[in-house]
Amino acid sequence: MNKLTTFSVAFLATALSAQAQDLAQAKKAIDAEQYESAKSILKSIIKAKPSNGNAYFTLGNIYLTQSIQDSAKVTFDKGLAASEDGRLNNIGLGQMDLDKMDIAAAQAKFALALKDMKKRDVQEFVYVARAYMNAEKPDYKAAIATLTNPAIKNNQDAQLQLALGDAYYGDGKQNEAYVAYRNAFQLDSSLLKAKMQLGVLLKGAKSYDEALKAYNEVIAINPSYGPVYRELAETYYKIARNKPSTAAANYKIALENYDKYMSFTDYSIQSRMRRADFLILIEDYAALEVEANKMIELDKVNPRIYRYLGYAAYKNGNTDVAIKSLETFINTPGNKVITLDYLNLGLSRIQKGTSADGASIDNAAFTAGVADIKKAIEMEPLIVQSLSEVGRKFFTQKLYSEAAAIFEFGANTKESTSYLDDNVYFGLSHYYANANKLKDGKVDKEGMAKADAAFERILVASPTYNEAYLYRARANRLLEKDDVMVQNYQEYVSKISALGEAEVAKPAVKAKFIEAYNNMAASFANSDKAKAIEFFNKTLALDPANNYAAESIKILK
Repeated sequence: MNKLTTFSVAFLATALSAQAQDLAQAKKAIDAEQYESAKSILKSIIKAKPSNGNAYFTLGNIYLTQSIQDSAKVTFDKGLAASEDGRLNNIGLGQMDLDKMDIAAAQAKFALALKDMKKRDVQEFVYVARAYMNAEKPDYKAAIATLTNPAIKNNQDAQLQLALGDAYYGDGKQNEAYVAYRNAFQLDSSLLKAKMQLGVLLKGAKSYDEALKAYNEVIAINPSYGPVYRELAETYYKIARNKPSTAAANYKIALENYDKYMSFTDYSIQSRMRRADFLILIEDYAALEVEANKMIELDKVNPRIYRYLGYAAYKNGNTDVAIKSLETFINTPGNKVITLDYLNLGLSRIQKGTSADGASIDNAAFTAGVADIKKAIEMEPLIVQSLSEVGRKFFTQKLYSEAAAIFEFGANTKESTSYLDDNVYFGLSHYYANANKLKDGKVDKEGMAKADAAFERILVASPTYNEAYLYRARANRLLEKDDVMVQNYQEYVSKISALGEAEVAKPAVKAKFIEAYNNMAASFANSDKAKAIEFFNKTLALDPANNYAAESIKILK
């Protein structure tokens, strides 16, 4: 009997040790972002020992990472009933409360998880801090407060220091983050994420060469640590953005490293979607369309795949596929629609409605596209910076009304980096759409008033942009506001004259002066003949053969 008892105790100890090792293996797989492998290990642990609350909690967190909320909730609820570490599952449910912005409910659940902790335990504090950081709206300050709680008696814990580094990094405290990451790696040299994050800090500081050096040190320790290749890829992407002359080469290196990262993951649908996000980042839409079609073969019901397919199809000119895919994604209940979804859908509709030669456009398609673009701008106003190229294409094709409709968004967004250029094109688009309509009385006066306002905004933003005076004059001529027109022409002539005789002598400038003098003269023809003759004579001084000025003087005399 004693032998049997001894054997049972030994067997139990061995089983517990094996489960602990399996849990450590699962966490190692999570750190390597091999989520499907980790899920498989955790499900095996739970099957073998349903009382292991930590396994439920860890599995539930993977579901949260993968945005599978329903499975996360079910897993956490089951974990609460586990006899060992079941209270940890309150933390997972608390994070879900944070996602719903129910702070009080989350804090109540965190308190339950922290209750009755042993003095030198820290993992519960780490898990709560990570819940604050991993919530849809991260609260890094709350995470820092949790990790620096005076109740913690063992702050020299590697995982605590790693979490503290992440919290400081998220809160923009780079120096504190560096110290915490360094401490974490010194406490546990197997904690490669801590060492990798030192490179991430350097990347954030735009010290790209030093960041690459830091990543290579990680690779020297463990060439199979997948996440470091993702960071390499994202760093080469940053280098490409900062050095346009070598962008193509660096994008290629970036993608090679990302593919290497993929080779160390489990090629799950989640890791494939992360790669798809990176392909959008480097604007490799041909590869994105291939990847999206592969993902559909693997998972025909995941709606996010239709986002990728829609983006790629739009960029690759497959507008029917783009529209259908993006409509499918946007109209699927529960999907989190973002700015780019509406933007690409709107641009796809416009592209489909525009003839290949740009000679014509379907008004219904254009109107529907603009409506989607408005939705995108309501979500993120600075997305207007992405529209300039589209507007310029319409402008080049002489589709001026359509160009004006596109440029109007940016022309009214002061914070946009394209604000000045968009106002220039917005004003010019309206002007050229109406330039030849004065005689038949079909001038779009609302559009021309917008053009005048745009040129006025240009002069506020850039007072030396003298052409704006000229175009304000032209706009007010079409609006038949002669007094404002004369004022604008005079301002133009005055500003250019101040630049010197050499500037005025330029043929293009001389032609604009003649335009100004003749139009000002014509405006005075019925009210002040002497003034009109004065301006016509200024024209003749520049162009003695100007027939309009010469004949007009004869009539006035």
